[in-house]
Amino acid sequence: MDDVIQMVGVEKWYDKAHILKGVNLTVKRGEHLVLCGPSGSGKSTLIRCINYLEKTQGGKIMVNGVELGTHGKGAEKVRNDVGMVFQQFNLFPHLTVLENCMLAPRRVQKVKASEAKERAMRYLSRVKVADQAHKYPAQLSGGQQQRVAIARALCMDPKIMLFDEPTSALDPEMVKEVLDTMIGLADDGITMICVTHEMGFAKSVAHRVLFMDGGQIIESSPPKEFFSAPSHPRTQAFLAQILAH
Repeated sequence: MDDVIQMVGVEKWYDKAHILKGVNLTVKRGEHLVLCGPSGSGKSTLIRCINYLEKTQGGKIMVNGVELGTHGKGAEKVRNDVGMVFQQFNLFPHLTVLENCMLAPRRVQKVKASEAKERAMRYLSRVKVADQAHKYPAQLSGGQQQRVAIARALCMDPKIMLFDEPTSALDPEMVKEVLDTMIGLADDGITMICVTHEMGFAKSVAHRVLFMDGGQIIESSPPKEFFSAPSHPRTQAFLAQILAH
């Protein structure tokens, strides 16, 4: 497998707050990574830097062979290859589910309406909400809206999918339907980085689990090792707290 994401010495500051401290990360094609850690450790910022939703102040990021310059050079090309799903669904409330999914392919990729509709329906079927295509977001449950958000990202035919705590805004009974959708995507072999505290998902899907603390990746290992024999004391304490609930 070749490398599709390379982060070398990445630095990120918010004013005087040092958010990412020399982060190094390599992701191979088809690999599934789960990124976990305490609030404020830099997890969300890290994945947002991958498609230039956040600017960096140092280091280098390469995505599918395209270098993301500090002034946004390469960002448009990278975003065409990288889909992202957020904590909040961010669907346009005045558009139907189908229209939400067709919008980016039509506007960004200049896809014909017929092709955009076919693509949208294919991915809505993929995430099991095709029967909701003509409804508006407010008419859907939270779990359905998040699955629509996943379908919308897939409609750009991305090579990489980023998930930023996609189940954190959901009621507990809706979490499983979204995680099942993500497990299905993993089975399809798409490259995936997911920020989540859903440890069951990490155990079943991840090739590697990464633990961040204080703006650094301090542990990276396959799930079996990560959960049975974490090497860093900070990871051990975090897992003890998470698994106790």
